Amino acid sequence: MRLNIKALAIAGAILWGGGFFLVGLLNLLFRSYGTAFLELGASIYPGYHGPGGFGSVVVVTLYALLDGAVTGAILGWLYNLFLPKTTAPAA
Repeated sequence: MRLNIKALAIAGAILWGGGFFLVGLLNLLFRSYGTAFLELGASIYPGYHGPGGFGSVVVVTLYALLDGAVTGAILGWLYNLFLPKTTAPAA
């Protein structure tokens, strides 16, 4: 069974982008929450400098949405690439 690459890209974007968005919002409410996770994002995404205001949450969320979509699409493409080719059953 082949994977739907578009669906996997959307799911990856929602999961990864949503994760950074949620942790970023929780960090705004509770200053020490998820700081190490957000600093990981700062080490990966240019232009994002770690926990800060709501603008920082938006920036890291946009980067993570794009990153999750690309990663999901690549994962789906690779999975489909390595699936064994099956022949149609004889009628």
